[in-house]
Amino acid sequence: RQILAHLARMTKRFREGLLALGFETLRGEHPIVPLFLRDTPKTTALVRHLVEHGVLATGLNYPVVPKGDETIRFQVSADHTDKDIDFVLDVLAGFKG
Repeated sequence: RQILAHLARMTKRFREGLLALGFETLRGEHPIVPLFLRDTPKTTALVRHLVEHGVLATGLNYPVVPKGDETIRFQVSADHTDKDIDFVLDVLAGFKG
């Protein structure tokens, strides 16, 4: 139960952080967290930025998703810490795309 509670807290922290940065995501508790960019070049650029800064994220572009639904998919884990979540949010905040 402690592990699940921690996972829920990390997921909530990440989702709230995305929203605070002005990103679009889905509300909910699932640890797979989408970040909707709805633009193929911007999604590609942000995935590149994340990887260059040590963050693993999966970009989904057309034709995998319909045009206008381009997304980056993050997977929050129970092994993540507050520091890990804050690091990713800081990397996202530094994106100038």
